[in-house]
Amino acid sequence: MTDILIIGAGPAGLSAAITIAEHGLNVHVIDEYMDAGGRLLGQLYEEPNGNWWNGIKESNKLAEKASNLGVKISLNTSVNNIEKIDDKWVVYTDTNTYSTSHLLLATGAAEEPFPIPGWTLPGVMSVGAAQVMTNVQRVKPGERGVIIGVNVLSSAIAMELNLAKIDVATIALPKINQITEESGNPENVLNSLLHVAHMAPSAFVKFGSKLMKNDFMKKLGITFFPKGGVKMWGIPIQLRKAVIEIYGEERVEGVKMATISPTGEVIPGTEENISADFVCIAGGLYPLAELAAVAGCPFHLIEELGGYVPLHNNRMETTLDGLYVAGNITGIEGAKVAISQGVTAGLSIVHNSGKQKLDQEIAASIQAIEKTREEAYIQFHPDVKEGKKKLQQYWEAHKSSKQLVQS
Repeated sequence: MTDILIIGAGPAGLSAAITIAEHGLNVHVIDEYMDAGGRLLGQLYEEPNGNWWNGIKESNKLAEKASNLGVKISLNTSVNNIEKIDDKWVVYTDTNTYSTSHLLLATGAAEEPFPIPGWTLPGVMSVGAAQVMTNVQRVKPGERGVIIGVNVLSSAIAMELNLAKIDVATIALPKINQITEESGNPENVLNSLLHVAHMAPSAFVKFGSKLMKNDFMKKLGITFFPKGGVKMWGIPIQLRKAVIEIYGEERVEGVKMATISPTGEVIPGTEENISADFVCIAGGLYPLAELAAVAGCPFHLIEELGGYVPLHNNRMETTLDGLYVAGNITGIEGAKVAISQGVTAGLSIVHNSGKQKLDQEIAASIQAIEKTREEAYIQFHPDVKEGKKKLQQYWEAHKSSKQLVQS
């Protein structure tokens, strides 16, 4: 029997574990990866104040603090199933079976790649894989690469690859089809790109982004977007060119690109080959919420949060007794927000365990999440606040329906 069990040793899981341990409860964290830190491990960027956010260092700080507080961390441990038996959550892994009254799911996010001709060639990988290879394993994914997919994630990782002296030839859109309807549409992509313009070293890019505040200016911007792209960190960002094929005999040798119309249609006769020895596909992130589904938690599709998210309140409690969520399983945001959510989840678990009354501390931690979200350097979804508002409305509707049934 474990007092509290946390699945996921990323920023949310570790911060929750620290919070719980600081209040004197035993907590056990399990994770399938070989190192604690989750997606935080791969992050490396300079903040507006000039400080560097180094994911490996931040992960080590969290893991070390948790260990010093007596938190047990089991890595290389995959969860196969969870179920509620009587009043306990039973978690089945490939090594042990655990039973707990309070279970926190901090499983994070997963990448969502899109298929493209040639994507099975050696040398094709997700953009997150390139990030881990470069920032965590210190291995170059290649000498010259192309990133397919223009979004917040690919822009941030392109900057990190650039810091590692890796030549990124270009970042371009995928050819538009039923699967890439959003990611292959220049206007939709521009909306996303405007939210990372502040990261660009180019004053021209920053100034230009401020001009595109209405739909007319955005359409104008797409129509007259330079055919050679706009450079950020020396990397051409292409909104009027799409990759239609990855080519190579036994491994990646390059990509075939073509000019596209403002609505994403390929213009015949404009094809050109760009040499590369690796290709990254950047389809974005979605909440990794399968375990919450297995547990029986209700879900809602909220596009502003990145996909389907388990129904929960701002105290990180789900509709199921003793089951909590924190981090990217609740919506795609940065590591700092995940850390703040972990604190709230930890406080809620301690409070609900009956050991201490922490209503004031929980209220303050919820405000801290909002402040962290407001100050986030990288925002994966610009309308995340609207998404959280929708989630709260779903929660209130659930509470009302439950009260009606009970009455």
